[in-house]
Amino acid sequence: MDRQALEKMLKQGTDNALLRYTLGALCLKQNDPEAAAEHLAQAVKQDQGHSASWKLYGKALARLQRAEEARQAYQNGIAVADAKGDVQAAKEMRVFLKRLGSEST
Repeated sequence: MDRQALEKMLKQGTDNALLRYTLGALCLKQNDPEAAAEHLAQAVKQDQGHSASWKLYGKALARLQRAEEARQAYQNGIAVADAKGDVQAAKEMRVFLKRLGSEST
């Protein structure tokens, strides 16, 4: 599905974490971090236990130069991933978090 089709679903009342995650991922691929951040904020609001949403949300915020919010998103995502045993996602977010820290110095 393309972005327009997914946005149409959203306008027609379908709103869930998976739809928002997918839209956020597509927006990031299309270099639209503002829209991605909006969709991913909704995704993590609707499903706080989805570590992949936290990871992309942090990435979108970092692209928008919202470092403190990105840091918080990664920390939340790491906590979720650790709790679920999602080792790879936690590892990736720790790397992103470390890079974010080195950029602000």
